[in-house]
Amino acid sequence: MSNESRAPNSLASPPEGEAGERSEPGGGSPSLAPHSQLTPLPDPPPQGGREDSQQPTGKKTKQQQFRREKRDVHGWIVLDKPVGMTSTQAVGAIKRLFSCKRAGHAGTLDPLASGALPIALGEATKTVPFVMDGRKTYSFTVHWGEERDTDDADGRVTATSDMRPDRAAIEALLPDYTGTISQVPPQYSAIKVEGERAYDLARDGETVDLQARPVDIHRLELVGMPDADTALFEAECGKGTYVRSLARDIGRALGCFGHIKALRREAVGTFSKNDMISLEQLTAMCHRATAGEGSLADALLPVETALDDIPALAVARADAARLQRGQAVLLRGRDAPIFRGPVYVTVSGQLVALAEVDRGEIVPKRVFNLAGLVGSRSLKKGR
Repeated sequence: MSNESRAPNSLASPPEGEAGERSEPGGGSPSLAPHSQLTPLPDPPPQGGREDSQQPTGKKTKQQQFRREKRDVHGWIVLDKPVGMTSTQAVGAIKRLFSCKRAGHAGTLDPLASGALPIALGEATKTVPFVMDGRKTYSFTVHWGEERDTDDADGRVTATSDMRPDRAAIEALLPDYTGTISQVPPQYSAIKVEGERAYDLARDGETVDLQARPVDIHRLELVGMPDADTALFEAECGKGTYVRSLARDIGRALGCFGHIKALRREAVGTFSKNDMISLEQLTAMCHRATAGEGSLADALLPVETALDDIPALAVARADAARLQRGQAVLLRGRDAPIFRGPVYVTVSGQLVALAEVDRGEIVPKRVFNLAGLVGSRSLKKGR
């Protein structure tokens, strides 16, 4: 991801993980959310035979299980992830609700964190890098007086102080953490060290020497001090920024230590808090759709929503067909745009391809097949 709120310079595959927050333990394949988080959808009706069949005496039979057929679903869900749920569990829950074939998120949120978790379904997964490269906005609470090994409330206390900072001291320090700064990731992070994740090494008791790296903090504000032990902040930052490291470093600079007590992501790229939807709302919409009341397309943002920061280019149907076959198209005519860089191509308002314009040619990089359920929800304005 770039450190600016614009599209990446190339149409590369998605990065291996979001560096913004700690990856949840376990990794591996997606798992479903706890039963308390979701209301099960109705089972499909029995197919063939009687509802109650008499079984021979003395024989044990396995209960028949019905599996809903996976389907093609394309679009974005900006989930308002609850505290306590991992990002992997959240993706699993969305896949279950939509019975979709493919899904992935655009930036991990810790179990401790809540808020915007953009989840791409189907062909939207091809646009994940554009979301991950966008700016992120966080609101967070720092608890003073303790530093912890995870740099948040889940960790073990490693240092304490009786000192507490006042507003003037905090505000005087914030300019030092605004702009391009050098930041050391937390010990418990997804950074790879000689092929292993730092959080795995940390759990085994190893102290990992992680190198500082540049990150962009576009805005950092103190918004409240409810009491002497806590301070409320808002931050807008670029790719790779760890808010936990920010709290740790500010605490050390103030001489009082500190760690993240609460963290909420308010916005990611073009997605704002107005676009978020809860699991409860999605579950209710799925039930209504099952009953024939409304469509799940109303819950999905269109695939191209993630591409708002790059130009759109409309082409004729013949050119769209060539692009979908992976063939380059020559820009012709007096009104042909003169520029170089990434574009998303449409025909009659429908997304066709991600492409690069170079030397008067449209060169397709990613082609979209939007057969199936496609998002129709509108992006809401405002932050």
